[in-house]
Amino acid sequence: MRIVLDAMGSDNHPAPEVQAAFQAHQLFGDEIILVGHQDRINSHLSGIHDRRGVRIIHAEETLEMTDKPAENARRKSQNSMAVGIDLLKSGEAEAFVTAGNTGGAMATALFHLGRLRGVKRPALTGLFPVKNGYCVVLDIGANADCKPEYLLQFAILGAIYAEKVLGKDNPRVGLLSNGEEPGKGNELVKAAFPLIAQSGLNFIGNVEGKELFGGHADVVITDGFTGNILLKSSEAVAKLITDLLRQELTRSARTKVGALLAKPAFSSIRRMMDPAEVGAAPLLGINGLVFVGHGRSDARALVSAIRVARQAVQANLLSALRDAIQERLATLQPITEKG
Repeated sequence: MRIVLDAMGSDNHPAPEVQAAFQAHQLFGDEIILVGHQDRINSHLSGIHDRRGVRIIHAEETLEMTDKPAENARRKSQNSMAVGIDLLKSGEAEAFVTAGNTGGAMATALFHLGRLRGVKRPALTGLFPVKNGYCVVLDIGANADCKPEYLLQFAILGAIYAEKVLGKDNPRVGLLSNGEEPGKGNELVKAAFPLIAQSGLNFIGNVEGKELFGGHADVVITDGFTGNILLKSSEAVAKLITDLLRQELTRSARTKVGALLAKPAFSSIRRMMDPAEVGAAPLLGINGLVFVGHGRSDARALVSAIRVARQAVQANLLSALRDAIQERLATLQPITEKG
């Protein structure tokens, strides 16, 4: 398996990417292709003696976090994302991973790979830690404004991802709303509800935040604006809880003893709540396997991102998405056109 890693993606590039590339090769045995400015990559190789399994491909330009996605993705035609995604398009690699500009990754993937046939809007897809496992949530930031049929397609894409990558049989799909009753929600949610209900998916109706984190659904659908707020708020709350626990458990000698006894449990919870454990979110609906991580990603997070990308390749996710979209949308065409 060959995985492309954008060496110029993270806030501290390329140091975390270089470290992650060699760690991932040692862990998984796959070839990792580092794409970025060769001089900058080489400046971080001095302490690495065994360089087997990692290939470096030069890219003259970089898409910065401050760049306007569509405009700069076209203007900087030799940026590291474009060069890396072209390797995917030509069949020289099976997946692409970046911790760079999310909008830039979306724009570059659309320009170079296009959408899966029948998909109107690709969705950035997150794995949220919930009771008894993980929940697939989409969209978490790619599409701030959505139409009802987009949410229907997100539901199909998310269900296939939950089935193929998480091993969920007939995954339960919920629609994020401010109430469980079918009539609750804004106009987008109300219009999307009947479309998803008639999709043939295992639709359990509207879900609130408590059902999401309670593990009542395997897949939760929302627009990218709401999903991104949900993601960032959840990360902030998780960090707050962790910080408060650490503060209280080290307040006195007595609490320090209790913390020592409970350390294995706290460590397990901390790992589950740590975004670095998941590493990256797939852009589902793109005609290729593209994964986007957080700009603050360190080497551990990037290795996790590569692991998630490998799982998608091993599950033959792209072919499964192509088949599912065509099968579902063929039967739902009259419904979406009427809607």
